[in-house]
Amino acid sequence: MIVSYNEIQNLCRKAFCGAGFELGDAEDAAEMVAWMQCHGLGGLAALHRGLNFLLEEEPDRLPEIVYKDSDLAILDGHGQSVLRCGSLAAELCFAKARARGLAVVKIRRCHNRQLIMGYLARIASRGMNVTAFWRNAQYPLHEQVVGFRAGKSVPEIRVYAVHDVPEENAPNDGITLIMANHVNLLPSMRSDYQYELLASHNESSLSAFEDDAFAQGIEVDESRWGELKRLASRVLVEATEASRHGAGAGQKDDD
Repeated sequence: MIVSYNEIQNLCRKAFCGAGFELGDAEDAAEMVAWMQCHGLGGLAALHRGLNFLLEEEPDRLPEIVYKDSDLAILDGHGQSVLRCGSLAAELCFAKARARGLAVVKIRRCHNRQLIMGYLARIASRGMNVTAFWRNAQYPLHEQVVGFRAGKSVPEIRVYAVHDVPEENAPNDGITLIMANHVNLLPSMRSDYQYELLASHNESSLSAFEDDAFAQGIEVDESRWGELKRLASRVLVEATEASRHGAGAGQKDDD
């Protein structure tokens, strides 16, 4: 089925509210999913893969800064979606890079890491060079590198399979952000280990996909669309129940 960017954003916002997000956080998260979907990067598929984990998370458990200095910070995501900690990490790295020229922020223990790309697009639009790097746990090891040039709304993306894994390699469930005021940080693989390029997206192809999405609409999977509608319906049910309780209380108070 074909839908518009606004339809994706609106339904995702309601779905995130149904999942327990505060309204502002739900709007942020919805924009991240819609951004990926309109650039052909499978935002709804990424959300679907992590949805069961997302619904089991504790909404009040906030990301925690476990270390910081002038140039570096480390956040503990407590195993939650990057949609709950990505905005804090991106803004923190931006502030440090503005002050110091270059900064690094590491998020430990998070999932749905692909969905951080929309946050990074916002930062790049403010004139910051941005790179994000993370590894997936499957074998062969997959490395994903996303780089935005300052002022650009779309990135360069590379996904590699590393067959000859370093001995010191440990399971990686985090993501590393690097930001610089005046230095381009676009992905370019240089390694002594055997690797294979699995996917590559450049700025021009992502921009073209975005243009087509806004002109012709965005194709989405009907089953995933239905999944989001069911989640969004929780908000309507809760609002209806609250309205009934409110009406009842009002009658009682009037008596």
